[in-house]
Order: sequence, then C-alpha cells, then structure tokens
Amino acid sequence: MPAKTSLVLSVMKAAFNVPYWIAYHAWTAFLFTRSDIKTTLIPITCLAAASAPLASFSRLLPTMFWVWLQLLQFDVSNQTLDPEEDMHNKSYRPIPAKRLSLRTALVLRWILPLVCFAWSAGYSREILYASIANCILTYVYDEMGYAAGHWLGRNIVNALGFVSFEVGACLIAGKDIHSLDAVSWLSILCSAGIFSTTIQAQDFKDTAGDVLVGRQTLPLVHPALARPTLMLALATWSMALSVIWNLSAEAMLLFNILGAAVGGRFIFKAGTKADQRSFYLYNIWLSVAHSLPAYYRFFAPSHIS
Repeated sequence: MPAKTSLVLSVMKAAFNVPYWIAYHAWTAFLFTRSDIKTTLIPITCLAAASAPLASFSRLLPTMFWVWLQLLQFDVSNQTLDPEEDMHNKSYRPIPAKRLSLRTALVLRWILPLVCFAWSAGYSREILYASIANCILTYVYDEMGYAAGHWLGRNIVNALGFVSFEVGACLIAGKDIHSLDAVSWLSILCSAGIFSTTIQAQDFKDTAGDVLVGRQTLPLVHPALARPTLMLALATWSMALSVIWNLSAEAMLLFNILGAAVGGRFIFKAGTKADQRSFYLYNIWLSVAHSLPAYYRFFAPSHIS
C-alpha cells in the first residue's frame, strides 16, 4: 500500500509540474526573441497585412506565429555565437541567464530548422522555400561570419533575410498561398532597400558589446559618417515611399516629418540610452513605412480608379 501511494503521489507531482515545465520553456523561447519583437515581428507583420493584403483576421495569428518561429531559429543560432557579448548587452537572454546551457542551445539550433521546414510545408511549397532561404541565410550570417564581418556584407545578408521573412509572411496572410501580386513584390523590394541602408540604426546602442567581439558595424568602422548617412537614408526613403505609394499631401508631410525627426534624433541625441530610444522611434517609422502599401491599395486615388 505505501508503495502504491508513493507511486500515485509521484505521478500527481509530475502532472502538476507539466504546466510549470511548459510555461518555463515557453518563456525561455520568448526571451530568445524578445529584443526582435519590435524590430522584426511587428514590422514584418505590418508589411504582410498591408501588402498581401490580409485576407481575413483569422490569418493574422498564423502569420505572426510563422514569422516568430523563423525568428526563433535565427535568434537561437545567433545567440550561440558570442554568449559573452550578451552578458554585457542583454543579460536577460536565456544563455547568459542560465535558463539553458550553451550545449543545449546548440542542439536546439539544429533542431529548429527542421521544425520550421515541417511547419512551413504544411502551408505550401512556396512557403517552405521561404523558410529554407531564411535558414540558409541564417547559416551564412552566423556560421560563415557575416554577423561579425564587414558592415556592407552584413547589411546585405540582413536585408535578404528580411526578404525571406516577408515572402513567407505575405503568402500566409494573403488569399493565395502560392503566389504574390505586384504590390506585394514591390513592398518587399522597398523593404529590402530600407533594411540594407538603415539597418545600422540597431547598432548604435550596442557598440560596447560589438567592440568586445570585434564586430565591424558601420558606427564602429565609420563613426563620423554613420549618423549623418542614416539621417539621409531615412529622409530619402520617406520621400521615395511617399511617391511610390501615392500618399496624399497631408500623409506625405506627416510621414516625412516622422522620418526627419527620427533621423535628427540619431544626430543630436547620442549615447547608449538615447540611441535605444531613437531605435524604438526608428521601429515606429519602419512599421509605418511597411504599412503604406495598405494606403496605396485602399485610399490612393490612382489605384482606386
């Protein structure tokens, strides 16, 4: 009888621990991606919903989850490269916070691409191709050294990675999971241009950690040019997107003021905390920029007519 009682208690204890186990590991997965929610998940979801456009609200959560899953495999890979950097920049991340070991994270790093492929294949071959491209570019960025390489190559690989995210997200969000229309492709092309010329906005706040690992970001390689060129790029893209998406005079003015304000803040407000706040504002500008195809589809006079 005592043996049976002990067995029952052990089973009950294990059953009660299951919700805790699930919650613990779900939070760990979130912490891997936490810093990229604002930089990747939200802007790409905005682009997919606006440019596909979103076929129904029921497509929104599947689109976000697909992007998040691809993001998780990228972040786990990236965060296994230099855990010591995260001790300085982002100590809440799972590896420096000791929520899991580096060895476990490395195993997870090679399991996640298979999970991404299986999940994507459940939608369509084209979405699977987008996931494969994302995982290949993750390998190029991390294992082939582009993450710590020259800023130009790093920016280009970053931009291509975002393209793979956006193609898959647009396919899931839209009416056709096999093809995209001209507006979707144009929005993805514009996004690639934006990321390749403004992605350095995320690097100003991380210079202390980047120096430790020898990363060649634009703010470190060309500190005198990094801020003015970012302001110029934001101003140029603000005007170009206003024309491309046929904004009204009022909308154009507001969007260009936002771009000028964000670019100007990077010039006149330097420092780790100031750059962090500027980066938040940059992501607001980016999300608005990615939402402009919806204006073109539904409000631009020339498109409506």
